[in-house]
Amino acid sequence: MSESASLRLAPLDLVERPSAADQVFAELRHAILTLQIVPGAKLSEVDVAAQMGVSRQPVRDAFYRLAKLGLLSIRPQRATTVTLISREAVMRARFLRTALEVETLRTAADRVTDADLQALQGIIEEQAQAMKSDDRLVFHTLDDIFHREICIRAGVGFAWDLIHEMKAHMDRVRMLSLAFASQRAWDDHVAILAALATRDGEAAAAHMRRHLSRISEIYDRIRDERSDWFAADG
Repeated sequence: MSESASLRLAPLDLVERPSAADQVFAELRHAILTLQIVPGAKLSEVDVAAQMGVSRQPVRDAFYRLAKLGLLSIRPQRATTVTLISREAVMRARFLRTALEVETLRTAADRVTDADLQALQGIIEEQAQAMKSDDRLVFHTLDDIFHREICIRAGVGFAWDLIHEMKAHMDRVRMLSLAFASQRAWDDHVAILAALATRDGEAAAAHMRRHLSRISEIYDRIRDERSDWFAADG
């Protein structure tokens, strides 16, 4: 009969605090997805560590996580670079996101309350104001909030956690599209909410499928305008 291992473990600090690596990861991910750091740009552990006031280890950890998401290319003895935008990666993300969000809308139609609908309407109104003031970053942020809130209010907030991670490759394309596609995205949100208001899950799901499918057309238009930011698989 085996004996129990003799362990001396320190008690956990149950107050959750983002680690340095988590903070570096979040900052770099945001900068990459909002195109503050453009596709093809070179990144240095030393430079990032110096700018953020941390050691190289959390930067190295963050680089590894970004590479796992396909946002960085790390090659030993060569420069670490932000990956070019890949059609394959974008369409794979769209497929997975559509599967989750379509099912979420069907669930939401049975669960959302009038208060939930009012909250979603408020987000849409804020998006309209962002369009009016041409604040594209705020519009983009509210876009995410709209989709996230549908998941949460449908009782499937865990679905948004998956969507948030997998949609990164779509986000760079979406950021580039805001100069010409914001109105259509907003119209789609209005149609989705109207279907939810009538508790028509199939109509809401159909609007969501159409909404997310627009990325293909957007991709082709943007690639023609900024081909240097796109991978050859497009």
